[in-house]
Amino acid sequence: VAEEGPDAKVRRQSNTKDLASAVTKKDGTAYAVIAGGSKVKFDLKVKEKEVMEEVKLEVKEEVKEKEGGSLLGCRPFSRAILTYEHSVRSTEHRESQAPDTKTDLTGLFTEKPQSGEVAVGENINFVAKVNAASLLKKPTIKWFKGKWMDLASKSGKNLQLKELYDRNSKVYTFEMQIIAAKPSFAGAYRCEVSSRDKFDSCNFDLTVHGGCPHTIQSLGASQVKSEPDEDVWEILQKAPASEYEKIAFQYGITDLRGMLKRLKKMKKEEKKSEAFLKKLDPAYQVEKGHKMKLCIEVANEDVDVKWLKNGQEIQSTGRYIFESVGNKRYLTINHCSLSDDATYTCVVGNEKCTTELFVKEPPVTITSHLEDQMVMKGERVELECEVSEEGATVKWEKDGVELTRDESFKYRFKKDGRKHVLIINEATKEDCGHYTVKTNGGESMAELMVSEKELEVYQNIADLTVKAKDEAVFKCEVSDETVKGIWYKNGVEVKADARTHITHIGRIHKLTIDDVKPEDQGDYTFVPEGYAFNLSAKLNFLEVKIDYVPRQDPPKIHLDCMGHTADSTIVVVAGNKLRLDVPITGDPAPTVVWTKGEKVKLLVFLSSQTGYQVMTEGDGRLHVESTKGHCIFTIEGADKQDEGLYSVIVRNPAGEDKADINVKVVDAPDPPSAPRILSVGEDSCVVQWDPPKSDGGNPIIGYVLERKKKKSYRWMRLNFDPYTDTTYEAKRMIEGVEYEMRVYAVNAIGMSCHSAASQPFIPVAPTSEPVGLCVDDISDTTVSLKWRTPEHLGSSELDGYGVEYCKEGSDEWVPAFEGLTERTSVIIRDLPTGEKMQFRVRAYNMAGPSAPTSLAQAVTIREIMQKPKIWIPRNLRQTLIKKVEETINLVIPFQGKPRPVITWSKDGEHLNPKQVSVRNSDTDTILFIRKSERKDSGKYEVKLQIENVEDTASISIQIVDLPGSPEKLKIMDVWGFNVALEWKPPKDNGNCEITGYMVQKADKKTMEWYTVYELYRRTNCVVADLIMGNEYIFRIYAVNMVGLSLEPSLHLFICSSGFEYKPPTYKEHDFSEVPKFTHPLVSRSVIAGYNATLSCSVRGIPKPKVTWYKNKMDISNEAKYRMFSRQGVLTLEIRKPCSFDGGVYMCKAVNASGEDVVECKLEIRRKYP
Repeated sequence: VAEEGPDAKVRRQSNTKDLASAVTKKDGTAYAVIAGGSKVKFDLKVKEKEVMEEVKLEVKEEVKEKEGGSLLGCRPFSRAILTYEHSVRSTEHRESQAPDTKTDLTGLFTEKPQSGEVAVGENINFVAKVNAASLLKKPTIKWFKGKWMDLASKSGKNLQLKELYDRNSKVYTFEMQIIAAKPSFAGAYRCEVSSRDKFDSCNFDLTVHGGCPHTIQSLGASQVKSEPDEDVWEILQKAPASEYEKIAFQYGITDLRGMLKRLKKMKKEEKKSEAFLKKLDPAYQVEKGHKMKLCIEVANEDVDVKWLKNGQEIQSTGRYIFESVGNKRYLTINHCSLSDDATYTCVVGNEKCTTELFVKEPPVTITSHLEDQMVMKGERVELECEVSEEGATVKWEKDGVELTRDESFKYRFKKDGRKHVLIINEATKEDCGHYTVKTNGGESMAELMVSEKELEVYQNIADLTVKAKDEAVFKCEVSDETVKGIWYKNGVEVKADARTHITHIGRIHKLTIDDVKPEDQGDYTFVPEGYAFNLSAKLNFLEVKIDYVPRQDPPKIHLDCMGHTADSTIVVVAGNKLRLDVPITGDPAPTVVWTKGEKVKLLVFLSSQTGYQVMTEGDGRLHVESTKGHCIFTIEGADKQDEGLYSVIVRNPAGEDKADINVKVVDAPDPPSAPRILSVGEDSCVVQWDPPKSDGGNPIIGYVLERKKKKSYRWMRLNFDPYTDTTYEAKRMIEGVEYEMRVYAVNAIGMSCHSAASQPFIPVAPTSEPVGLCVDDISDTTVSLKWRTPEHLGSSELDGYGVEYCKEGSDEWVPAFEGLTERTSVIIRDLPTGEKMQFRVRAYNMAGPSAPTSLAQAVTIREIMQKPKIWIPRNLRQTLIKKVEETINLVIPFQGKPRPVITWSKDGEHLNPKQVSVRNSDTDTILFIRKSERKDSGKYEVKLQIENVEDTASISIQIVDLPGSPEKLKIMDVWGFNVALEWKPPKDNGNCEITGYMVQKADKKTMEWYTVYELYRRTNCVVADLIMGNEYIFRIYAVNMVGLSLEPSLHLFICSSGFEYKPPTYKEHDFSEVPKFTHPLVSRSVIAGYNATLSCSVRGIPKPKVTWYKNKMDISNEAKYRMFSRQGVLTLEIRKPCSFDGGVYMCKAVNASGEDVVECKLEIRRKYP
């Protein structure tokens, strides 16, 4: 405890009782240190451990002051050191001394960094945690020491900043690690965290112990040793700049500005290194994977050097190569990685130089981009991309919002080498949108479209009527190849057996029943799995009754229709089997002849004793199956050429019969023509195509469109229901991305092949309209327009502008010129004089023209008279000085309409066209002199005249040349080693002022010229330091702004010892003057907080000493005031005055001749009344 005197008594108490020497577990309670009448309380915690050691509790508390003043017998601060033996480990003792972190946290921190203590040379960590669950952006953290020192720039050997992120808990952990602590590291620190509009900060302290603390064994007998006197300036010289404020506060320095000025003068120059000729630069930067070469130059070529990395010596390996070339030493680092980002030191003897190497990671680019996808609801989606570097970190976003792995595991992120995959389980309609993957070197976007499961029926099953032993085939076609289904008969599921076959090939589902029996008759239904609808048809069994007919019965064909109506047409799908079953009767068995078209005989059946005989004249696809009373004609794989009118003729001896059957073969349509892109928008396009040449025998019911990105292989369908028109507007595309389109035609049979792809196109919106259209100039037949580029250009380049005009009241817009112009101004010629015309401008890009921008009102084509006005440039408003033979080119802009008459004159006379050239234009006039002469000097006037209105301006030109030689140089007097010279100015001053003379002398023996005076203003001078008996030559040049005169004025002189200079005697004039204030101080009233000044002026010879007083007290050394004296004007500046700065201010001026005083009153008003 720091006592007031050595005899002060100190008692140790616990719970108001004196302490014993031994420590037990019961001693873990509240304690107090009592010194005189002051008391300081603290708590002690006692734990039992295996190892015994000394525990030193150091309590630094401020002694409470009583009301009315500080306590007697005790200083404002007291210090107590209590020593106990206690069973604790040293490491766990530090944990027991850590402050309690269980505090109510507010703001962004979930864990704040706590104050800590560390010994010199040891390490310490400070940890801050931030929960980012509610933050839209990654938090930014800053570490400070003191008030303003940002520690981010100090990261290196002794300071490391780390950052970790836990994806599960969404908590950021920020760590500041201090390595090998030094005493200068002690002080106050601050941690700040911010995220958009949220902010939080906390303060903590670091205490650095300089060594093992000394235990005071007897506080009562302790003697306070006075610290030795220290020179604060030596401390400041050795301390870093960051510690200046702390040291100034410790030693009571208030004038920080003066302290810094004095330190700057005391700084010594850095000693030149004896070992290094060239050191390492403070820092180097290299990209990851590249090679880095560090080079130094040493003074001694034979010296050995050592290279250190973060204080550890580097051994020569394949990556680290040491080279020695002369006095240069190289360290080469091959294939730099992030581990090479460190501090490197080169050691030569006792000297070393250090540098920082920063390894920069190259940007990660996307090599394989995302592709658009369209999926059905409930399906799994995988969006895949590939980046340029393995293990790179990417960020996924949906419509600009970052995606994270949530609790429902809806989004999963997969990383496989350079491939990154976003997986969405069971896609829903909410998952529609644009997905973006971002790296630090680029991004890629794709669109995901999710559609409800809608199954389309391309071919429905039809009712069948079959006879016994025939085959019944139910067939349907749906849009999804993967859909399975179940067949039912009268509500009972149909199982496959020997007669019943169920097949599923692609989109076609078939139910085939062989040898139909009467019990097969009923209602058949097909139900697709997962869909709430079914397809139904009916199977009718036809019983054929053959009545007995006598023999020799004429043949008869039993058909309902004979091919003469539309109802008799049999339709068959291309590729299917054509089966014509014709019932016939006749006795004896008739001969059957099948023909097509123009009596082309296909098949002939002959009757015989043994049965039927088949005669085939068609190809191998045609064949006949015959039963009793039936003739079945079959074509395998019917195609378009099998379409036509088929005739069947039956004959026997009793007669013949004939029937016609019309067969129509239908097929899917041909593909449409390649689509054409009519127009494009910001995210859409209008596409058109021609119908297919063949509809396949069935009307076209619509079209299906697909699109894909140019660089992709995946086509995405744009519509599921057939679109009936041949013009379609495709939307939801990404502006600036190249696309292609193709079309399918759909009829009742199915879908055609796809058309050829359209020409690639890029969705881009027209630009916005040009802005700022105005008339720049107008004449009797022309109009000059100007405008600014559109505010929104989009992703496409601007092709140009189109300008149109029309007469007022007309809608017929006429292009002002062919094509487009890239300029933002144009002159339209050959317009009718006196007409009122309207003008408009459009901007064009690949999407077409923008909306037009027009003038606010029509313009009358007639030149408007403009008053003439000359605009003299600023540099010509004063005399223009040029040297002889320099070129003069004066450009004088003017305004005036119609074109004014321009007249130049010089000193009231016309110009000489041989010497001066004049060129005029509509906006300026130019005066040109190729080689100027002295006679060109003078006053030039230019006059503009339009009818009876005129304007004039004058310009002064001065042509200067070298001056002539000084005249009549003579020696006026000689004494000792001195010569007095005198001369007269030159007759020709070069048309400008003589700025001085150059006086030179030369010894005739050596003829070496020495300059005695340069730019000497007078026409007489004294040349000293001559040698007795030598001959001297003097010469004098005249000097003006052009230079020295061409020829000097010369004089020869012999310096002898026979002359003695007798200077004339003059009576000295007394110039002294008593100080007198020529302008007094004026009383003022100012507002508190704003700088105030008091001014007066004084004269006196010699210059008087000025002293300022406030209320008759000298304030010259006060830091709050600043005094200025300029050319006799005295100013007192009062920095941010307060109410205490009011009073009477006096200024006193004193010199050897006397003194004078002036005073005023300063009133300080409150800032806010």
